[in-house]
Amino acid sequence: MHADQLHINAALAAALIDAQFPDYRGLPVVRLDGAGTVNAIFRVGEHVTARFPLQPREPLKAEDALRREAASMDELADNVPVPAPRSRGIGSPGLGYPMPWSLQSWVVGDVATTDGLAASSALAEDVVELIAALRAVDRRGRSFDGVGRGGELKTHDGWMATCFKYSEGLLDVPRLQRLWARLRELPPKSGDVMSHRDLIPANLLVRDDRLVGVLDTGGFGPADPSLDLVAAWHLFDDARRALIRQRLGSGQVEWLRGAAWAFVQAMGLPWYYRITNPAMAALGLSTLARLLADPEVSALP
Repeated sequence: MHADQLHINAALAAALIDAQFPDYRGLPVVRLDGAGTVNAIFRVGEHVTARFPLQPREPLKAEDALRREAASMDELADNVPVPAPRSRGIGSPGLGYPMPWSLQSWVVGDVATTDGLAASSALAEDVVELIAALRAVDRRGRSFDGVGRGGELKTHDGWMATCFKYSEGLLDVPRLQRLWARLRELPPKSGDVMSHRDLIPANLLVRDDRLVGVLDTGGFGPADPSLDLVAAWHLFDDARRALIRQRLGSGQVEWLRGAAWAFVQAMGLPWYYRITNPAMAALGLSTLARLLADPEVSALP
């Protein structure tokens, strides 16, 4: 998926786990095929997963980031109404693999899809409960760290220009540029709340039509209150989005900023992952279609 992607397979992962984590030595290690774009993920026995970064960065900084992520994971898991992974350890580079890596607890469930439960009011209510629980966590004086989405929309102009450039011939770029020109002018956020910061379908686990787990929780931290509303656009039809909005009490600006964050996220997916990760590309196309079809979004001045 990435030009600088690192090599890691099940045999190498198992060797690193055996060497560094005796409690898990000899357990079967199986790579999980999915929509992950940051880490290669392996199931270790029945109760643990190993996550190996797919791209290189400075190892000491990466290890520090993993320790912060571990603390964020455990904080989120303590405060949400469904199971979430907990840290089980941080591994060191070795055997030719150059990066630190991590172990987490396994959470049971089926990965949500872009349209499989789009009409499920039960799942929409569960997502409301999850977002409300995240927002209720004490920030303890923390504020947005400036990394990724969750600050101000206009800071993403450069990234959006890149997305528009590489989407030529794939999407209706002039129409999407006009929409971004309106979305980026939405009023600034009013303040931060605690946020998952990446509530895409691949990070939500379901069983039947209920939410049973949340994944990829290491980014838990303060951000724009509208950021977690991306889940409404990634997962649900018009009626379920309206239900989420009503239950969370989202005003017009907050709701439309949620649409803007979903737009920023979705624009990067079809062109970047069209060949290497079709599931992520399909998510982008589905979310863009929902945004373009929404009367309130389309009516932005």
